[in-house]
Amino acid sequence: MRMTIKRTVVVPDLQVPYHDVVAVRNVAAFIKAFKPDSVVILGDEIDLPQVSRWEENKMGWFEQTLDQDREEAIEVLWSLVEYAKEAHVTRSNHTDRLYNVIMRKIPAFLALPELRYEKFMRFDELGIQYHKKPYPIAKGWIAIHGDEGGINPHAGMTALNHARKMGYNVICGHTHRAGQSAFSEASGGVLRRLHRGVDAGHLMDLKQAHYTRGTANWQQSIQVIYEDSKGVQIDMIYIEKDGTFMVNGKRYGRSR
Repeated sequence: MRMTIKRTVVVPDLQVPYHDVVAVRNVAAFIKAFKPDSVVILGDEIDLPQVSRWEENKMGWFEQTLDQDREEAIEVLWSLVEYAKEAHVTRSNHTDRLYNVIMRKIPAFLALPELRYEKFMRFDELGIQYHKKPYPIAKGWIAIHGDEGGINPHAGMTALNHARKMGYNVICGHTHRAGQSAFSEASGGVLRRLHRGVDAGHLMDLKQAHYTRGTANWQQSIQVIYEDSKGVQIDMIYIEKDGTFMVNGKRYGRSR
């Protein structure tokens, strides 16, 4: 009897309109060819700088580009989820900006259903499920954005620290670093507990992340999760500087 394997593609921080157009286009083409069971986007799919507290009472606060950015983000999301059987997005700090600015400035507007984030982004039309709480992405694993606690400068450690607190293996975005780490406990030669953490990287265009001043310990990556009845394997797929990447020995994407 052939064992069924569920395949999930994980997409980290896009932060449209500051996304890496070439890398994202290549990931979308891979997903179209790969046809995974699920695509999970780890939040920060749109940046929403116009409603950020960092732009309050500055020039960005008055820019009339919010709808333009939203439409671009919706187009990008559709390219990533169109060929998957199901799609999910986790909450995140950048996308919480919509709720936060309404809550601080005009809380009565929270009663308008069209301003709830999942409605604002038309997730129902895209077939995307929005998760405000940790999403059980695979057996023993949860997906979160990663801003639920402190950030560790070493790739994989932010997710691992969340895992040790939450009691599940964790895959997260937010740090823009790509790496895996693990922690185990054993006694008398018997493995008692094992936690794993995956920091999923990012898909931003570093040149547009002006707040870094061009310097950042960031890595572009996606993940492919394979799950069967016996366990879970997560493959870290690093994206090369030219925007291409390799999955199962096959290179995907067009070079810049």
